[in-house]
Amino acid sequence: MRSLPKFIAEDIPKCVARALTEDIGSGDISAQLIDANQLATGRVISREKAVICGRPWVDEVFFQLDPAIVIDWHISEGDWVKENQTLFSISGNARVLLSGERCALNFLQTLSGTATTARQYANLTTQSKIRILDTRKTIPGLRLAQKYAVDIGGCSNHRIGLYDAFLIKENHIIACGGIANAVNKAKQMSPDKEIEVEVECLDELKQAVSAGADRVMLDNFTREQIMQIKAIDLGNTKIEVSGNVTEHSLSQYLDTPIDYISSGSLTKNIQAIDLSMRLSL
Repeated sequence: MRSLPKFIAEDIPKCVARALTEDIGSGDISAQLIDANQLATGRVISREKAVICGRPWVDEVFFQLDPAIVIDWHISEGDWVKENQTLFSISGNARVLLSGERCALNFLQTLSGTATTARQYANLTTQSKIRILDTRKTIPGLRLAQKYAVDIGGCSNHRIGLYDAFLIKENHIIACGGIANAVNKAKQMSPDKEIEVEVECLDELKQAVSAGADRVMLDNFTREQIMQIKAIDLGNTKIEVSGNVTEHSLSQYLDTPIDYISSGSLTKNIQAIDLSMRLSL
């Protein structure tokens, strides 16, 4: 399995701890019906075709509950799986297996849903230079996990949050007194960070390019407007399209002179993958 970026690896234990506290609280009273020393085995299967993502979160769930739990994965992160395929086998204390089941599957179902959606988008652009990006429209508390799942699915990450890149929007432009002022101030503040400007017309695009923006986001531009940028000298400025781009509307952009398409659908319009754990004593 590919190595995790440090900031994601550091987030997983905290993310899992929150989820376990949320679910188990003062104790799993149903699991206490089972003898404390009872051992069990189980396997988790897929109920539908999907790209599987979330192995590190599953491992961490059971590690935090009981390091003696043994998990044997039968698939790799990012694999396509089919209906009724075994994803992993698990063995150990029966109480622990049952207490961790829902939390582990919640992570695996949600992140697999995200990765599957991302793979579907990525497959549509295999013959194009355009890269598909996610947005900040993520499930609260799962930002880094979903960003990771998007990458596993074959798409790319936009900025992680409000701290790692500038995205200068309409209200920023108004408050700064114009596009050039906003871009120049950003360069002075953090010259090492990417500067992106969201524009609503071709004139604003020209202003952003002239100011030296690294990237310009075309917000809700029509296809006709996008094609007009061929006549503009963009220099080193990259072009991104955003706004109501879905899997169904993506094809209309593939032959346009743009570099990126960002879509909130990668992380917010997802359906958790149907998985099931089957336990035996």
